[in-house]
Amino acid sequence: MGAGAAEVGALRRADRRRHSGDAEVGARTDQRRGGLAALVRRGGAHARGTIGGVKPDESRRVFDGKQISVDVERWGDNEREIVRHRGAVAIVAVDTDGYLALVRQPREPARKRLLELPAGTREPDEEAFETAKRELEEEAGLVGGDWRLAATFFSTPGFCDELVHVYIAEGVERTQRAPEDDEEIELVRVPVAELESCLVGIEDAKTLAGLLLYLRER
Repeated sequence: MGAGAAEVGALRRADRRRHSGDAEVGARTDQRRGGLAALVRRGGAHARGTIGGVKPDESRRVFDGKQISVDVERWGDNEREIVRHRGAVAIVAVDTDGYLALVRQPREPARKRLLELPAGTREPDEEAFETAKRELEEEAGLVGGDWRLAATFFSTPGFCDELVHVYIAEGVERTQRAPEDDEEIELVRVPVAELESCLVGIEDAKTLAGLLLYLRER
């Protein structure tokens, strides 16, 4: 982080606003919890790594790469190919001038350049928040601000265990150190007032999720 850059604000979760209909919603939620408890007892709901508390009958590693590995698991008569991923982060970053930072970069699997939030893969044993701060500075040259965790979700749970942490960082500032020199990555600044109109052109799921979460809070 360059000298004079603002310190990153304390990480905080967004406050949840209560509405007049909360009592009715709470009653419906209690009913659903009862149904969910029964579902868990029957083995229909599952935690990460197990289904109904049961592990796969067999699991073997078939590929080890730099960012992912692939396991083949047998669940009874079914065989599943599971992609293992260290997890990723994405950042909705709004600077002190009211501009949101996006990056346009080539995505080889998609065979095109996509407009996305600054994002990246977690290093081994790296906390998600530390990854987010590092990636925002490296890709967009932005530091400081007031941070909060907006959401955590599985990106493609049908075959991959990648867990994405989406952060919102407001009031970020330019660091004295320039972002990483990568001629294939273009920094795009969008006025927050025009953010909703640019959603139509977004094709990246984590970016859509992050921007919609931010717009919901405004």
